[in-house]
Amino acid sequence: MTRGELPSGPRTLAIDIGGSGLKMMVLGPDGVPLNERLREPTPSLPTPGEIMPILERMVAAQPPFDRVAAGFPGVVSNGVTMTAVNLHDDWIGYDFAAALERMTGTPTRVANDADVQGLAVIDGVGVELVLTLGTGLGSGLYVDCTLVPNLEIAHHVYRKGKTYEDVLGNAAFEQLGREKWTRHLERAVRQLEATFSYRRLFLGGGNSRRAERADLPGNVCIVSNRAGLLGCIHLWDSGAKVCP
Repeated sequence: MTRGELPSGPRTLAIDIGGSGLKMMVLGPDGVPLNERLREPTPSLPTPGEIMPILERMVAAQPPFDRVAAGFPGVVSNGVTMTAVNLHDDWIGYDFAAALERMTGTPTRVANDADVQGLAVIDGVGVELVLTLGTGLGSGLYVDCTLVPNLEIAHHVYRKGKTYEDVLGNAAFEQLGREKWTRHLERAVRQLEATFSYRRLFLGGGNSRRAERADLPGNVCIVSNRAGLLGCIHLWDSGAKVCP
């Protein structure tokens, strides 16, 4: 590819909405980034009214694109955000896909952010689980490439009345410290393996680096946080199965 030449085929604007950061970049038709990742902090009042103008400014700084794919930290149904535990209740029932389409003038698809991240890293064989460790806890489950959407393990009961997010979210890390947080992660991984009998578990998200000292089974892999953007292109894969 010569200097200034764009690859043929659709270019995808990838957006990753997080509790602490808003990220985007443009991916070529082969999924390779065409520019450096742009990141802005998530506003302290993370409503659609505060976040959408920031996204609009970020979009204006991107190279040309033909379509949009976004990951959102909550349950998403047909582009509508149904929950937003780590953002703001104003997102509940918000048609995020439609808002992005109006902003960009291009077709848009939106899914749960952990589901999206998993699409960048799974092997596509058997049962695979993805956990994203960040402001909250995200999860994605896949069976032979087929996504089980909106699993939301974070809000399932972990033990003693606490949820997985209660002990593995960033607030828990700050309160408990690395040692106790790591013990909870090790226990949670064992519990989830017994529950799902997965072949592989992938740990991503901004706090995944804090899991590097944990005593984890050999079928656990820590992956780059960039997967939250790189997986976006797979929202445009055709059919019920989605594989890298």
